[in-house]
Amino acid sequence: MQFTIHNPLDEGWYADPEARFYEGKYYIYVTHSLPLYSQQLNHTCFVSEDLTNWEKVENIIDMSGFPWAKAAVWAPTIEEKNGKYYYIFATNDIPHESDVGGLEIAVSDCPTGPFKALLDKPLVGEFHNGAQPIDAHLFKDDDGTMYLYYGGWGHCNICKMNDEMTGFIPFDDGEIFKEITPPDYVEGPCMFKRGDKYYFMWSAGNWTTGTYRVNTCIADTPWGPFPEASTILCTGDSTIANGPGHNGFLYLPEDDQYLMVYHRHKPHIPEGSARFLCIDRMDLDENGKIIPIIMTEGWEYKK
Repeated sequence: MQFTIHNPLDEGWYADPEARFYEGKYYIYVTHSLPLYSQQLNHTCFVSEDLTNWEKVENIIDMSGFPWAKAAVWAPTIEEKNGKYYYIFATNDIPHESDVGGLEIAVSDCPTGPFKALLDKPLVGEFHNGAQPIDAHLFKDDDGTMYLYYGGWGHCNICKMNDEMTGFIPFDDGEIFKEITPPDYVEGPCMFKRGDKYYFMWSAGNWTTGTYRVNTCIADTPWGPFPEASTILCTGDSTIANGPGHNGFLYLPEDDQYLMVYHRHKPHIPEGSARFLCIDRMDLDENGKIIPIIMTEGWEYKK
């Protein structure tokens, strides 16, 4: 496989990427990071067949099914189940802007939507274990079990989705919203599985500054425990970008290669909302641990 990455992928302000591979194409779903939360009212999807050339598809959610959503349409996640694409995102930055909002769920027959409301209320509309209902991430395990990770304000929960994707089923211990907060956690959970190990990633620091970063921990189950935090993406001594975080990933099975998809800031633009979509290599060492990722302005891949 061969491709060229140009960072950022687009000069628009985009953040909180979730990356997937469906139907022979790569998809990256993002928050439109406009300066005012009241302007952030839909999502954009970037689509590519070759990882070099990207098409932008805007306004992929049919927001008429979410009449209570007035601001802060944030941080998407998506997963396929039985030929349908289920899409979860946050609204209204509750409890700041409204008493109604939280995590919403929509569905479509196509990876680019339009995604239409699955419920007539939020999927998660309140706090559990101190976790603000934002920053969702869907993870489908090898046995088909669908897990939802989410949470801001320094707390992270995991839930099991029901078969209809309309709600949750309890874990064996009876819990529905199980707190799994690792050390140095702020927001932006992300999970992948390699062999029989679960690689949990999350963001720490302040998303508006150079302190933003991505941590990871490896566990034996989807819910941990995650006793330590190893930083794998941060500003470091980079002069080209700062404050990288809120990541997704892509996996190239033919090459056994991972890619980190994330947003970052440009040092000469002080506006916190000015976040840019980027992709860099995510390599593992001989022990299966993620090697710290180097931010680039562009790179070529050939294998």
